[in-house]
Amino acid sequence: MTAAELSLWQQLRGRKLGVRFHRQDPIGPFIADFVCRERHLVVEADGAPHERSEHDVRRDEYLSRQGYRVLRFWNRDIAFHLEDVLATIRTALEAPPSGRGE
Repeated sequence: MTAAELSLWQQLRGRKLGVRFHRQDPIGPFIADFVCRERHLVVEADGAPHERSEHDVRRDEYLSRQGYRVLRFWNRDIAFHLEDVLATIRTALEAPPSGRGE
């Protein structure tokens, strides 16, 4: 895990946001950094290799078809604006899930 992923995982694990997140969890042919299956939410921590990545576009499209919402955060935002990142995740968790899924 990168430092940003570790920092974010410390905030997501143990139902600290009221729901269970899994780390490095497979969804079909892809591995999600963090996923809350109950709320159909995937959270990705991205570094430079993800900038304009076609793989990420295909992956997000696949996850969306499976009923998941995908939130992507740059590692630097996690490192320097963690509270804002967590607020965005909390807001997404409050939205009703799409009802579709694997």
